[in-house]
Amino acid sequence: MNSLLIIVFALVSLATILSVVRIFVGPTISDRAVGLDTATTITTAMIVLFSQIFHRGIFLDVALVYAVLAFLGVIALARYLEGGV
Repeated sequence: MNSLLIIVFALVSLATILSVVRIFVGPTISDRAVGLDTATTITTAMIVLFSQIFHRGIFLDVALVYAVLAFLGVIALARYLEGGV
């Protein structure tokens, strides 16, 4: 079970790297916003994986708070890009 979590963690890390590349290379600001949203979602998944690897329930609370704040940040960014702020 532990080796499976390490493999999943490696794949999630690769996905994070690819989304960060999209943030820096994205031709439009909308592509960069989507890359940011993807990176925050993947980071939340990584925190949940840490919770499973280290058997700490507090990481799940941290992941939940991070997910809510990331969602609000992406909504604020989308609203700004739309011109509604």
